[in-house]
Amino acid sequence: MTGLKPDILEPMVDLIKEVEPGYSGIFAVSEVEAAMRDTRTKKTKTVCTFCGVGCSFEVWTKGRKILKVQPSSDAPVNAISTCVKGKFGWDFVNSKERITKPLIRKNGTFVESTWEEALNVVANKLGAIKEEYGKGSIGFISSSKITNEDNYVIQKLARQVFGTNNIDNCSRYCQSPATDGLFRTIGMGGDAGTIKDIAQSGLVIIVGCNPTEGHPVLATRIKRAHKLHGQKLIVADLRKTEMAERSDVFISPKQGTDQVWLMAVTKYMIDQGWHDQEFINENVNFFEDFKESLEEYTLEYAEEVTGISKETLIQMAEMIRDADGTCILWGMGVTQNTGGSDTSAAISNLLLATGNYRRPGAGAYPLRGHNNVQGACDMGTLPGWLPGYQHVTNEMERVKFETAYGVKIDSEPGLNNIEMLHAIDEGKMKAMYLVGEDMALVDSNANHVHEVLSSLDFFVVQDVFLSKTAQYADVVLPAAPSLEKEGTFTNTERRVQRLYQVLPTLGDAKPDWWIVQEVANKLGANWNYSHPSEIFAEMASLSPLFSQANYEVLEGWNSFHWGNFDGTNTPLLFQDGFNFPDKKARFAIADWVRPAEFPAEFDLHINNGRMLEHFHEGNMTNKSTGIQTKVPGVFVEISPDLAKERGVKTGSLVRLVSPFGALKLRALVTDRVKANELYLPMNSTDNETAINFLTGPAVDVRTNTPAYKQTKVRMEVLEVDGENPMPKANPRNKKRHPQAGIEVHRKWARPGYVHLTDK
Repeated sequence: MTGLKPDILEPMVDLIKEVEPGYSGIFAVSEVEAAMRDTRTKKTKTVCTFCGVGCSFEVWTKGRKILKVQPSSDAPVNAISTCVKGKFGWDFVNSKERITKPLIRKNGTFVESTWEEALNVVANKLGAIKEEYGKGSIGFISSSKITNEDNYVIQKLARQVFGTNNIDNCSRYCQSPATDGLFRTIGMGGDAGTIKDIAQSGLVIIVGCNPTEGHPVLATRIKRAHKLHGQKLIVADLRKTEMAERSDVFISPKQGTDQVWLMAVTKYMIDQGWHDQEFINENVNFFEDFKESLEEYTLEYAEEVTGISKETLIQMAEMIRDADGTCILWGMGVTQNTGGSDTSAAISNLLLATGNYRRPGAGAYPLRGHNNVQGACDMGTLPGWLPGYQHVTNEMERVKFETAYGVKIDSEPGLNNIEMLHAIDEGKMKAMYLVGEDMALVDSNANHVHEVLSSLDFFVVQDVFLSKTAQYADVVLPAAPSLEKEGTFTNTERRVQRLYQVLPTLGDAKPDWWIVQEVANKLGANWNYSHPSEIFAEMASLSPLFSQANYEVLEGWNSFHWGNFDGTNTPLLFQDGFNFPDKKARFAIADWVRPAEFPAEFDLHINNGRMLEHFHEGNMTNKSTGIQTKVPGVFVEISPDLAKERGVKTGSLVRLVSPFGALKLRALVTDRVKANELYLPMNSTDNETAINFLTGPAVDVRTNTPAYKQTKVRMEVLEVDGENPMPKANPRNKKRHPQAGIEVHRKWARPGYVHLTDK
């Protein structure tokens, strides 16, 4: 009740006083106590550090103790909603595992150091390597967890101080194919509109993502629209997710074949005359070439390749035809494949063919996985892009930065994350400076990555914890998490929001921008930023997309959507045309990219993804006692049919073996997966259970994003009997019955319905 507004709460209190006179004194004492408590409680607005939805809320603190996370109706994305991580996932900030002093490896052991000593070691070693081996000998990895300002200075350090474009961020693991597909078709790599557009769409198609667990607050907007406002829902996924259970149509195509059914549905709609020819004539180039490229993608061919029936494909086409606006949402189930970029382009092609851009309630929505993966890319921590999506090959744009930085910037793109690892392996790259990323766990083919990191001459890691990756470092610099600094994050909607410092930094930890500035100045850069607002202002002065944004515009709960090169706030993209010189989009022409192949002995496909309670590998959320109680470890989901065939039951211990590694896991038998499909949640930091000790070197053909989703294994049963890996307290132990409507009695009347409170 403490969250109720005064105009609601006070009449309630007055009514109780009248009905129960004896309560007057108690209420008086309570009101005095509450008023005293309020004066001692600090309330600070922040932006969530987990997924890309961009929820904002107040954090109530007393000293370093977090008393409460309080959402606000003023929050532009989530209003009063939060998920379990945003509400209860902050224990990591005060964890005893935090790094609070710089660490230097001496005689094979980390020794605590001073900032002066650590910074001197970093500057001297990196400077010497650059001098001896040249500018291409050092690589920089930035982070989707840190602020825009932090990311900006990291790319500036790479380009101005070290003269290299060898810089990348974790979008290489996830979002680069989606961005590539959108740049090829519409000229800009961001969501077409906002979450409100998704909610008002007539049809939402979700491909290869699970927003219920990965983007929970966004998922509630879809559920509400579907349940209360007649929105239609199509889900394409290997797993029967909670959203799939709610959908009007659920398809489960064979792994790696989404591109085929997307192209077949597009071709069928064109053949039937259901495309938007007027929109195409006015807004899109290369239609005839595109139409010709679809010739072989018939419904019959799609049925053969994907396993989806012709009737279902036609039904989906009819739903798109009849919808008042179609939004397509996709995630790692699309991008982390050999054809991730071309499948993303196929999604955009379908939307262009049906006129589903340049209008509210329509468009492409690649759901960004991290709180600031969009911002990391926006700020230029990419090998070919300067801040604000200005390409290094564009002389006019590059010269602008050269003038501001006082140096020449290489006109050729640098190495991306995957290419850097190859360069280290080949002995060409000698040093790496990595910020807020756990490469040792999140890169594919982790066993090989560990060997590569061990071979670096010098390795700097800047992080909050001594991660798996930091254990390979020569110097570890203690960084501050989001609650301990100011700055901005950019969410999946392209929405920039301010976060304010909630807590003082712990020990000697420092904001990332401060650390990077100190390194730069040790090497003669002479930077003099005193606050993140100054960094943002410099970035905005060089980036037309952000030219009208500043900290005053972003004050409090205000936000800003980038999207126009005149710098204006742009919630809906392309109102003045697409981002090409003639203002026309372009159909992208590509054939189906077939999945990676495996020897026949690896007969089971293993998928991976998030769980609601945890975030990615769990470096932050596994510090939360409450969350760990709900989900203390990972497991492998096995279908009932496969379990029966192999003699497996829930709790069995199995070994999964791929060509690249092996894991041991407890089994969870569930109908969420089918046939020879397995599913492994990704929230593990353990070499015995982390998915990337199974994944291999296959990559998306255009962006080098690892094809994490194209992994096959064989299974060995080690123990038949064992404990259920899902704790009894976890709500997944109860059967959910989503109802497409609000008449709950219809849900209760379903055959086999089991109420959540039934024993």
